[in-house]
Amino acid sequence: MSNVKHACGLMGVIGVKDAAVPVWLGLHAQQHRGQEGAGIASYSGGAFSLIKNMGLLERAVPVRQLAELEGDLAIGHVRYPASGANMIENVQPTVIDYSGGAIAIAYNGGLVNSRIIRDEYEAYGSIFRTASDTEILVHLLAKPSHQARKNPLAHCLGHIKGAFCFVVAMDGKLIGARDPHGMRPLCLGRFPGGGWALASETVAFDIVGADFVREVEPGEMVAIPAGGEPESLLFAAPEEIRPAHCVFEHVYFARPDSRVFGENVHLARVRFGRALAREAPVEADLVSAIPDSGTSAALGYSQESGIPFDRALMCNFYVGRTFIAPEQKARQRAVNLKLNVVQEVVEGKRVILVDDSLVRGTTVAGLIRMVRDAGAAEVHLKLSCQPLLHPCFYGTDFPSSSELIAANHPVEDIRRIIGADSLSYLSLAGMLSALSRPPDHYCTACFTGDYPVPMIDPPARKPPGPAKVNSESGKFFDSHVNPRRKGPQGRA
Repeated sequence: MSNVKHACGLMGVIGVKDAAVPVWLGLHAQQHRGQEGAGIASYSGGAFSLIKNMGLLERAVPVRQLAELEGDLAIGHVRYPASGANMIENVQPTVIDYSGGAIAIAYNGGLVNSRIIRDEYEAYGSIFRTASDTEILVHLLAKPSHQARKNPLAHCLGHIKGAFCFVVAMDGKLIGARDPHGMRPLCLGRFPGGGWALASETVAFDIVGADFVREVEPGEMVAIPAGGEPESLLFAAPEEIRPAHCVFEHVYFARPDSRVFGENVHLARVRFGRALAREAPVEADLVSAIPDSGTSAALGYSQESGIPFDRALMCNFYVGRTFIAPEQKARQRAVNLKLNVVQEVVEGKRVILVDDSLVRGTTVAGLIRMVRDAGAAEVHLKLSCQPLLHPCFYGTDFPSSSELIAANHPVEDIRRIIGADSLSYLSLAGMLSALSRPPDHYCTACFTGDYPVPMIDPPARKPPGPAKVNSESGKFFDSHVNPRRKGPQGRA
């Protein structure tokens, strides 16, 4: 039960009547990727309509309003604020009219050079309305010298660094793009009756009846015209394409029934659990999961060790994932509401609890107390990943190192702090050997501090000089998209 904040889920559909409907369904399947805000933009008659708001998808884009989102092209987004305040201006998609036309963009990731680009454009008079990295791409597109390029979007993608997946609607096309390291997942699907879809996870295709075709490759941009086939190009130079898939997608973020980075997430987590049982055996009476992200690994631990699996903790599924709560007190309340111990299962037993990771340790300490209070003789905690030691710059809001318990305490001290009889982490070699791709194809920076793309700090700002007029600055406000915009609160 990681207290990690994750960024976003993306969905785009083209060539399907009332495309906003499958986009809504696909976002609902990816609600776990973000619960702070959601939005859908559709394209019809040369203009965009947009509905977005704070909260879960059902509140932000009520089903009754989907009829307002006309057209066979739509994109959508569910958001967790890995960067930027939790406010309506930062909810996506972003829809903007600029000199190159109208465009809708949804984004997942984290840019390492965003501050440099913002400072440069602000110095010449550009105005940013949001804290989202999405707006940076539109400022780049608005620059006349970039518009003059053969493919302005591909050219601008080459200016940004870090982890990113974009789903874009422009010029009547649905476009998907993924950073040269492929840190975040983005996949392509096809509807049997015609039409195409893009999504962060394949579960979005399952719910709308689309077939998974393939992943969008690292450094690739896929453009799908209405009624046409996908057109692919590489916006990154071949030497820049070096896979570094976020291993935490397999550990925690993705839904178990998704296919991410070439393999099923549930089966990868089962293999994590098997490796953990081999590395950290302990005598016990039962194996149980800390729901829900620990379930697959707990099954694997049970299968490998031969110790029976049982459900010691029951989950109230009407309470969201605890990492969504931004404050520790709120997280603890969510845990108390979400989980309850089955006393008859644990009483007098030596219990192994399996979870995906340990961040601050406060949540799991409370759970271990609950299991002990229910009569467990011993409680052993097994974690299916390495200790988290370093923050993430790539769209995952890990706490700073000062808040990460493993960065400040050795394992034995952590064991005492959380009140477990034993504590074991799966080794990095064990993690990577459980996955299908080569070990150097994964980003493990949160464990090792080895960042595939280092954070780029902006230079110190100089005192302002004489005012200058820059004919290339792009000033735009998504409250001025077009008169057909619909929905409450101005839909910005």
